[in-house]
Amino acid sequence: MNASVAERPLTPLEVNEARTPPSVVAAIIAVSALASAGLFWLVYYHPPSDVTGTHLLFLPALNALLNGLSAVALCFGLAFIRGANIPAHRAAMFTAFVFSTLFLVSYVTNHALHGDMKFHGVGGVRPFYFTLLISHIGLSMIALPLILVTFFLSLTGRFPIHKKVARWTFPIWLYVSVTGVIVYGMLAAYR
Repeated sequence: MNASVAERPLTPLEVNEARTPPSVVAAIIAVSALASAGLFWLVYYHPPSDVTGTHLLFLPALNALLNGLSAVALCFGLAFIRGANIPAHRAAMFTAFVFSTLFLVSYVTNHALHGDMKFHGVGGVRPFYFTLLISHIGLSMIALPLILVTFFLSLTGRFPIHKKVARWTFPIWLYVSVTGVIVYGMLAAYR
């Protein structure tokens, strides 16, 4: 009986073919760094274009909705893969990716129009909010390259390494999606 690739050591040629090309890794890192730098500039340095604050006021709520839908899709994706339903897992993860991509477009549009929203809570809620916000922002910068790498590994059929990377990607992506909803809720509650 022939041993499968997973049961026997890889030949040097198979090891070389299984490696992700450095150019792909560099491209993912570059795209992620440029996106993070662009968002930082947009949030903290770009003056809002809607100074009257009257255009597309629904965007923050839409951002929270898209984050929430992404979190739900992620949870379904986890349940599907645990049940070995790979087609449903793939559909759920693509759905989460689409929701997160739409969120990013909506988020950029909102910040280009309205700028950064200030938190008006006082007392003990402030340190909680800012701790949550800082962890959300920091992990979102880590989530983007992890998500792109995880998708790349899946799309190129590198499932063993995809599974290893996804164990890190999933909780970070879920945390960023859920805390995005919480941050919105806190900003809305303390206007």
